[in-house]
Amino acid sequence: MSLNRYEQMLFNYLDSRDDEKAYWRARVNEVARRSDRREVAVLDLNSMLWEYFEERSRFESPFREVVIHEGMEKISMLNLSEYLLRSWASAFYKPKSE
Repeated sequence: MSLNRYEQMLFNYLDSRDDEKAYWRARVNEVARRSDRREVAVLDLNSMLWEYFEERSRFESPFREVVIHEGMEKISMLNLSEYLLRSWASAFYKPKSE
């Protein structure tokens, strides 16, 4: 799965900070548990990740530099949402028995 540069930036940020990673793993699993459809979970997580990106852009480099140079137009986090759900909530994506 290919992440856009903003998704990759956010993933690298989360991956390099154990406390943030643990927090987001819990959120991803919470979203997966309360959603009965993958599409709904991806969209919910997309919104959460974008809000987090916005919040980090007020305080943290390199997020702040993105906003300074490129503005604050909403950026898709759909691929990252899908990736995190597949990686951190894998039970949610196990194929159903036929």
